[in-house]
Order: sequence, then structure tokens, then C-alpha cells
Amino acid sequence: MSDIEIAQKANIKPIAELAREHYGIASEHLDPYGHFKAKLSLEYVNSLKNNKDGKLILVTAISPTPAGEGKTTTTVGLGDALNRIGKKTMICLREPSLGPCFGVKGGAAGGGYAQVVPMEDINLHFTGDFHAIGVTHNLLSALIDNHITQGNALGIDPRRIQWKRVMDMNDRALRKIIIGLGGVGNGYAREDSFDIVVASEVMAILCLATDRKDLKERLGRIVIGYKADGKTAIYARDLNAHGAMAALLKDAIKPNLVQTLENNLAIIHGGPFANIAHGCNTVTATKTALKLADYVVTEAGFGADLGAEKFIDIKCRIAGLKPSAVVLVATVRALKFHGGVNKEDLNKENLAALEAGFVNLERHYRNITEHYGLPCVVSINHFTFDTEAELNWLQQKCAELGAKCVLAKHWAEGGAGAETLAHEIIALADNREPGCSFVYSENLPLWEKIEAIATKLYGASSITATSKIKNQLKTWDEHYGNFPICMAKTQMSFSTNPTLKGSPSGHNIEITEVRLANGAGFIVALAGDIMTMPGLPKEPAAERIDIDDDGRITGLF
Repeated sequence: MSDIEIAQKANIKPIAELAREHYGIASEHLDPYGHFKAKLSLEYVNSLKNNKDGKLILVTAISPTPAGEGKTTTTVGLGDALNRIGKKTMICLREPSLGPCFGVKGGAAGGGYAQVVPMEDINLHFTGDFHAIGVTHNLLSALIDNHITQGNALGIDPRRIQWKRVMDMNDRALRKIIIGLGGVGNGYAREDSFDIVVASEVMAILCLATDRKDLKERLGRIVIGYKADGKTAIYARDLNAHGAMAALLKDAIKPNLVQTLENNLAIIHGGPFANIAHGCNTVTATKTALKLADYVVTEAGFGADLGAEKFIDIKCRIAGLKPSAVVLVATVRALKFHGGVNKEDLNKENLAALEAGFVNLERHYRNITEHYGLPCVVSINHFTFDTEAELNWLQQKCAELGAKCVLAKHWAEGGAGAETLAHEIIALADNREPGCSFVYSENLPLWEKIEAIATKLYGASSITATSKIKNQLKTWDEHYGNFPICMAKTQMSFSTNPTLKGSPSGHNIEITEVRLANGAGFIVALAGDIMTMPGLPKEPAAERIDIDDDGRITGLF
């Protein structure tokens, strides 16, 4: 059966019933969205502050390939497995974006028998959080243009507006646009552009805010543009926008509660991409789960060079989180792809290609253990096409690296197929004090922080940028020098060239743009040709998604 067919046959239980049975959460603390999903009240979240924290486990992966790795699936399978062996565990995931849902992925709620449900709802609109974030972002955009049209008392320079517009869809036609055409009644004509909602600073702010007060203050700190001198910043609070923006997010800030196919609770909240944003679910969700459960399994987007790095250097640094262990997900198929095998030939045994592609796993593993200072288990997400010779070789190679390597079959068997992984991760988490190392010191200049990421993690020999970008970073060093860096780079390679597989070294990382995310509290550094508004592929997933006369959705995978 397809993922959606498995999900639609699930024995799904009322969410209020599970919340009460598993964690003693009374229904009065839930804002239900139907029977199977609900939001937790912030008042209940705040009531947990004196509870002891559980242990935090991060799931990350090798560099993504068209062959698939299964990071979310592993997160769900591991959470179910930990509950099966008697460990009180909750998983924390990001919300799927409609962009990739209708673009390439067609769904992002796990797979096989390791899924979160209701799968269709989670993938399509869910509780409306992304819509609220998009409207909030675009309210500020509208207020900026209106202020200029109504006399521009703040002296905003239209050429120096930093705030774009957003929508939660892949639409390359909106990357560069002209607005205000049609005469004075429509404002004034100027260049503008769209990002996808998950790249919005409002998304990052929601994910990093600790409460309503912090949310509103961060929204007020957003730099929307500059005056004509190019130096005097203008903030969202100068437009009196932050109050209305926070009001639009009054429900979006509350964590969303759903369940796995095995009726274990999961929190899904926030959804920044890890290639163009910081790639982690909300701090509120993670901290809430840590107060409720003994173990919390979370994932960070794409490979360990992007999502995991930002999880450590942005989320953990800002929120004071201390992870205990890491799961590095890989597949035999993906490693063969990194070894040079074409996608159509990945199901054929090829030990030579597996060996050639192993260098990708090796660098990610060393980054996790040496630069992040965290113990790591390698989890091989099993495919039926994997041969015994390939699996034996891979496990032997991991042993030579000093890595624990586990074959996990949660896709086919649910939590039962990941019990060995669960035991291995518990052995790591229970035998060390929580904590991690950062890739760079917050006291380094911004340029040197970017350089540290590129040389230590990506294997680059150098980074370059125009004098304009370098001067901008030097100017920001004075007021924002303690900010972490959010690298925006292709997820497909350690380099900025998505076609360079395996473990390229000695390359240059060109920084093409830098953006100040003052409300979120980090600097975005765009490397190479990365786009913050994706486009649809030649055959979009939207073409196969459908609904029948009875309201049954098909085509979500």
C-alpha cells in the first residue's frame, strides 16, 4: 500500500483521549481541531516549567539524494520503538509546506508504517499555522507600501526595502516582480519579490520565540528597510505593526498535538526549510515535549551539514537546549547515488559504488562527533532491494569508523523494526551528561563564523564574496556580531554545486548575499545559486494528487 493508504486504514484515536491517557492532559488545556488534532494552550505549557527535562535526541541524515533517506520516517519509527520498550517518549517534527507537497515530495509525514496521522490534514493546511504566518508577513508588506503612499513620514527609501512578500507555494514566476502598476491610485511602482513562507523571518521568529511577549518583541525588531542614507534602519515597530502581527499569530504560537500510527503522541509545530532557513521545529514544542516525556526525538532538515548544524549553532545556542545523542540516517541506495550510480540503477547490487559513496556518510559522522561533540548511531533505513553483501559491507565499514551501525526496518514493521536502534540510542543518551559543542564562538566576527562552517563542515578551502558583502558584514559586526549564521545553500552537496556528490574538498564557497534577520536573531548567508522561492519540477506532485466524490484524498506519498 502507498503511505496514504496505510494512513487511511490506521486505528486513529481521539487526540483528547490519548493526551489524557498518556500524559494526564485534561481536555480543558486543548483547543481541538476536529477529533484527531489539537493545540496545547500556552497556559498549560507554562504550567510545566518546573518539571524535570527529558533527554533530547536529534535525527539527521547524509546529504539528500533522489533515492531518499527517510529522516522523518526514522524519527517516527524511533519514537514508536522507544515507547515499545517502555521509555516515555514524544516526537517533535516540523509542519510540511505546501510548496514541496505539490512540488516534489507529495507529503512529509513519514512513510510506510512509521507515520504521523491524520496524514492528509498534516500535509494540507493542518491547523492553519502557515497561513497565519503568511498573512502576518504580508500584513507588514502592505503596511510598508501604505506608509510610503500616505506620505512616508519615516523616510523609508523604496530602493532599500528589505522586506519581501511570501506565499506557501513553489512559484518561480514570483521571484522578481514589479508592484504598484496602474497609476497613483495603486501606490507607486517598484521592484519586489516573493519568498516561500518557510523562508519568512516570521516563521523563524515563531520557531524561536519563547512566549507571546517574546514573540511580539521579536516581530517589532524586524528591520524592514533603511532611510536614504543607507545606514538608519527602520523597524516593524516604527510602523506600529508588531501588535497586529502578534495578534494574527495568537493561535499559531500554540503547539500542535497529533499521533503516530501506533497512537503515540507527537508535537508538530513550525516548519522552516533547512537549506534556506534554520530547519527546526519550534523551541516551544521541543521544550514542552522535554517537560512531558523522558525522551524526545526530533529531526532537523536535510543533511547534518545544514539542519543539524543550525539545530546546534542556532536553536540550541539561543534556547539553551542540550542534546544527548544523534541518529545519522542513511540508505544503501543513497550512498550508491553518492558513489556515482544513476537513479534507475540503484536497486542493483554495487559494492564499488557503495564504497565510493561512503565518504559522504563518513564526513557527516565526523562532523557530528568531532565538531558538534555528540555521540552518534548510524541508522540504515532498510529497503527491500538492499542485498546482504551490501549491508554487511556497510556495517563493517561503519565499525572501522568507530560508529555503531543499526539496520532499521520501521518503514515495513513500525516501531518493532526500530527496537535495536532504540536500545542503541538509549545506551548513548543514558551514559553521558547532555550537551554539545558549537562549530564557532559567538565572539568571532561574522565573516569568520561563515568561514568556520565552510571549512570545518563543508570541506571548503576558502570563502569569497564581493567587497559590498564583506563591508556589510563588517558594519553588522558592531551591533549584530554575536548573532549566529544561518547558511542558505544547496542541500544536495557539501559544496554549492548540487551535482558534486560524495565528499568534495578544497572547493570555494561563494557568498552571494547576506540578510539581517534581526527579529529571529541571526544573519542569513546565501551561498551559490540558492533560491528562497523554489520552482515546480517538470512533473509536479500536484498532478497526481486528487480527491474522490466521498472526500477521499489520493496521491499524497
